[in-house]
Amino acid sequence: MKKATLIFLFTIFSINSYSQQMTPTKLGEMLESISDSIISHKSQWRFIIKNTPFITIADSTHNRMRIMSPIIESNKLSEELKTASLMANFHTALDVKYAISDNVLWSVYIHPLKELTEDQVLDAVSQVYYAKVNFGTTFSSTSLVFPGKKPKKKEEKPNKSKQLIDKM
Repeated sequence: MKKATLIFLFTIFSINSYSQQMTPTKLGEMLESISDSIISHKSQWRFIIKNTPFITIADSTHNRMRIMSPIIESNKLSEELKTASLMANFHTALDVKYAISDNVLWSVYIHPLKELTEDQVLDAVSQVYYAKVNFGTTFSSTSLVFPGKKPKKKEEKPNKSKQLIDKM
């Protein structure tokens, strides 16, 4: 009896796990449904939401994906903004990070592809968006902030982004 119960639970868990696996096709369909415009090429998508450009890349072979949005050329960053970005990675950027690649500062979300849920995709796009628009002010990707020292700023600008992306 115990063995039959274990086999049943394992089967149910396996079916549930398999049905929730994210694929590049499913990811692309989700991005298409939330974007204002989108261009796709294999497992890469360039899309716009609220005049904000995004790039998403999925690699099913290595089970990785990333959603990112460019912010500013890295050579235009002051040392204070670089330091504030690193502090934000610890306190306010949460699941997204500020990162420099190819002379560009990005807001980026990186995650295993198969384990990604639909809710996580929507949340990731939202966090990438808000980390980008809040760069230089609150540096936040959500309203949640982990406590810690805040970087000193010369001029505090009001946070213009308090709601989730309307499209989602």
